Amino acid sequence: MNEQGKNTAQNRGLPPPGTPGQPLAVILVSGGMDSCVSAACALEDGYLPAFLHLNYGQLTMSRELRAFHEIADHYQVTRRLVTNVEYLAAIGGSALTDSAIKVPQADLETAEIPVTYVPFRNGNILSIAASWAEVLGARAIYIGAVEEDSSGYPDCRKSFYEAFQAAIREGTRPETQLKIITPLIDLSKQDIVLKGIQLKAPLQLTWSCYQREDVPCGVCDSCVLRARGFQRAGIADPILVR
Repeated sequence: MNEQGKNTAQNRGLPPPGTPGQPLAVILVSGGMDSCVSAACALEDGYLPAFLHLNYGQLTMSRELRAFHEIADHYQVTRRLVTNVEYLAAIGGSALTDSAIKVPQADLETAEIPVTYVPFRNGNILSIAASWAEVLGARAIYIGAVEEDSSGYPDCRKSFYEAFQAAIREGTRPETQLKIITPLIDLSKQDIVLKGIQLKAPLQLTWSCYQREDVPCGVCDSCVLRARGFQRAGIADPILVR
């Protein structure tokens, strides 16, 4: 960690990395760009990382899992938990888990919740994260949720994380001190790209496409949001140029 990172950790009341008592954070890593930059933020803040991944029967499950492990390898993360909750696919209701629902082309101007929303997915993974964090004695849960420049998913709103924070406080041991941290919640995709570059996050290892595992489709919400972020940042997307 560089001097800036050490100063950031100290400003948050955390000991420098590698010292006794360094706090642990459970970091939710889907394999996408946002979760990768969120992980970089957690490391910059001085936390020891424990990476958590969710397999839920999504169309690009294998590709996202590969990205998760490659990002974890990059950061030499030894604590990894891959959870299989494919009951979300059995529940259905999303184009990401139900083959009968087609993944639509991006429409970033609509006010409707898109069919790519997986009902309460983030609630499921936060519950798993809170359980693991309590066992590990972690101090924080990091999630790369974005409110301002996302597809309009209700479980990406700041108010959702405030409510879930209250649920964790009520539903864990009195000695558990666990904070949900959403470092990207107010950022645009452009800001996230620039933040990732600043923190030297391995954006080249990430995967964002909702429906393909070989090359990005370029037309789903996630692909279009990512492309717009890199374009506005004036930076070439590394997964397209390598």
